[in-house]
Amino acid sequence: MKLDRIDRRILVAMQGNGRISNLELAEQVGLSPTPCSRRVRRLEESGLIRRHVTLLNQSMLGLKLTAYIGISMDRHTPDRFEAFEAEVAHYPEVMECSVVTGQASDYLLKAVVPDMEYYEKFLLGKLTRIAGVAGVHSSFELRRVIQRTELPLDHISDQTRL
Repeated sequence: MKLDRIDRRILVAMQGNGRISNLELAEQVGLSPTPCSRRVRRLEESGLIRRHVTLLNQSMLGLKLTAYIGISMDRHTPDRFEAFEAEVAHYPEVMECSVVTGQASDYLLKAVVPDMEYYEKFLLGKLTRIAGVAGVHSSFELRRVIQRTELPLDHISDQTRL
């Protein structure tokens, strides 16, 4: 799929405001509404635009504690990893889960919970009960300095192929 500067401008605008109307978007990127709508549909159908979401205020919802959790597995086998990943995918507290390298952990999770009491129940009642979990190391966010949802797009030039 080829991306040009108009596609990039569409992506930048939509990352900043997912509720932007097609008319506003068309005006911002210098197109008429119909071609703009076609481009957005093409970007969605290609999978480049995965979905449209609403970002909620974590603190206002009483979710005051963000934990970064390193998980070590007892064995590095595909079945252990698949079982762990399938299980944590069901936990709404887990916002992100990544296989990592360069640390003592095999996984790094980002979890959001109301407080330390809830975290303890989550840790002892869910995470440590998953087969294969050998170790858990938790760190807690004191203050968020930067939080972005927009991906950097400066590396995309005219006619970039993806």
